[in-house]
Amino acid sequence: MRIAIVGAGIVGVNVAHALLDEGHQVILIDALGWDGRPSNGNAGWIAHTDILPLASPKVWRNLPRWLLDPLGPLTVRPAYLPQIAPWLMRFFLAATPGRIEAGIEAIRAINAQALPAWQKRLDALGLQHHLREHGVLSVWRDRNAFLAEASFLERQRGYGMAVETLDPSDLKTLEPALQNVAAAVLYPDACHVSDPANLASVLFDLAIQRGAEHVSEDVIAIEAGDASVRLRTDNASRQIQADRVILSAGAWSRALAKQFGDGIPLDTERGYNATFAPGSLGLNRPVGYQGDGFVTTPLDTGDRVGGAVEFAGLEAAPNHRRTEAMVEKLKHFLPHFDVGQPARRWMGFRPSIPDSLPVIGTATRDERIVYAFGHGHYGLTQSAVTADMIAAIVVGRSGPIDLAPYSPQRFSR
Repeated sequence: MRIAIVGAGIVGVNVAHALLDEGHQVILIDALGWDGRPSNGNAGWIAHTDILPLASPKVWRNLPRWLLDPLGPLTVRPAYLPQIAPWLMRFFLAATPGRIEAGIEAIRAINAQALPAWQKRLDALGLQHHLREHGVLSVWRDRNAFLAEASFLERQRGYGMAVETLDPSDLKTLEPALQNVAAAVLYPDACHVSDPANLASVLFDLAIQRGAEHVSEDVIAIEAGDASVRLRTDNASRQIQADRVILSAGAWSRALAKQFGDGIPLDTERGYNATFAPGSLGLNRPVGYQGDGFVTTPLDTGDRVGGAVEFAGLEAAPNHRRTEAMVEKLKHFLPHFDVGQPARRWMGFRPSIPDSLPVIGTATRDERIVYAFGHGHYGLTQSAVTADMIAAIVVGRSGPIDLAPYSPQRFSR
């Protein structure tokens, strides 16, 4: 079939390769001008060990403290509150025990397949060297906070994950630079990539080499005809015909989905980061700073400090005081770090759904339109397995995971 993919971020390019593998003709439509797409600057983790939705007890325990800090890990800009209110209502409803339990099972289902899907994709394309299998650390500044996570850690172990509690000497051996840590856990099977932007770019270039076509424009409308689907772009003279359309435009997907009868509660969690010269932090592997809402990653292109959640929409200017606040907090754990070093600062738009599950499935009004967006913090993690799911949907076969929890129609129910 002739298949158009709207959006060439990490999800879109993975979908392109999955469809090319099956012999389809692929058109990637993306002006490549969205600097804020997460593929350009995320933390680079394949976070397949994560199982908690954002609306989890872990977040609720910290939420009052976070919201009182305008530069803290989670904030809502006052001017954006009226617009985000419906999303927040769904978020609160997603925090009931039953919904949280269902969310954990659905996140685990897709994340359990995430790393194998990535390994298969990278092996097939000769890109295994982009995977960094050094494990991931979680650290706590307060031991009581760590003890409160005991049931969560046991649940991870119950899923078969390797979860190693470290004593101070073990931590010192693994990460000599880390200081003032009250407790630490190592996930030895977790990993990260060389650099998310570079990997996305390499995958895009390889898709073109494999025969995919690229249209460097933005789609403004999708129209269902009897024989095919038509896509109109911001180039008035352009009209693209396709047998199927995959909508994977991240945080920009909502308006196009609405054209096909799906009011998806999609908003953006704006994330911030700063990237310093390689080796600046003196860390050997990614670290998550529990309760502080940020992470660090030693990427090939530099040491990245990132995280935080800000609700302020797609138009408001970045507030890099949030970036500076994260870097300042990092000094508690890395007292040697020279905060005055030059850094590359970035803000991006995570496409976020209130229940923390992506939207994967066909449109209500036309099954030729297939959605693959809303992955939130897990876009990089889940992109390869999402591509396998989309390829199965396109030809009507059973995929690797039950689609029901990710259905676009779950919101109308």
